Parts: sequence; structure tokens; C-alpha cells
Amino acid sequence: MATRDAVCSCGQLQLTAEGDPIRISMCHCLACQRRTGSAFGIQARFTSDRVRVVGRHSDYMRTSDEGEERTFHFCPACGATVFYTLSTVPDVVAVPTGAFAEPSFPPPTVSVFESRRHPWLAMTATMEHHD
Repeated sequence: MATRDAVCSCGQLQLTAEGDPIRISMCHCLACQRRTGSAFGIQARFTSDRVRVVGRHSDYMRTSDEGEERTFHFCPACGATVFYTLSTVPDVVAVPTGAFAEPSFPPPTVSVFESRRHPWLAMTATMEHHD
């Protein structure tokens, strides 16, 4: 079984995920753009029983465009988000794929909030596409 390690920028907050993600998605919502400082966010979801977190984290809760509470857990020292949880799926942990720093990480298979996608961003036809 594959084991992946996600780490914040300073290394204080660490997460280990076992097994394959249950979903890898790309989000174009404005909140993800702000959170990542990029044109989109990419995250992998794992069942919570396959995730172990070590280190201190601070939390920030926001309501998604769909009215769902999401709690982002970030390092209080460097500010990097290492994981977040969704109120509607409490047994799932989402991890920004950049926290794994693994160029061979599998690509996203789902793309959401495409109505907010930057027009220069090319998408593959094999993904699920949602506005």
C-alpha cells in the first residue's frame, strides 16, 4: 500500500496518507484561487482512517459557494495549508497535492467551478467537468 507524506513549508506540520486517494480534483472557485495564490487548487481526498497528522495546526473555517462548511488546517508557523475537512463528508480528509511535493502524483480526474476557470488554462477531455 502506497504511503504519501504531506508537509508544510517549515516542516512542523506533517500528514501521512496511506493508500490511493478516493478522489483527486481541481477546483477553480475564487476561494481556492485566493487560498493557493494560483489559478486553481488541486486536492486529493482520503478516508480519515488512512490519515495521520503530527504537529500543531491552526484552523480557519469558511463556507463554500455551495453552503458547505470547510475547515482548513494550516501550520501556525509558516501558514501553509496541509489539509482540510468538509462538514458534509466528516470521514474524509482533503490534502492539497502540492503539500506532497511529489511530481509523479496522479492527475486530477474531476474539475469543478469551471465557470471561474481562467480561460488560458487548458483542460483534458478525460476529466469530469462541472460548472
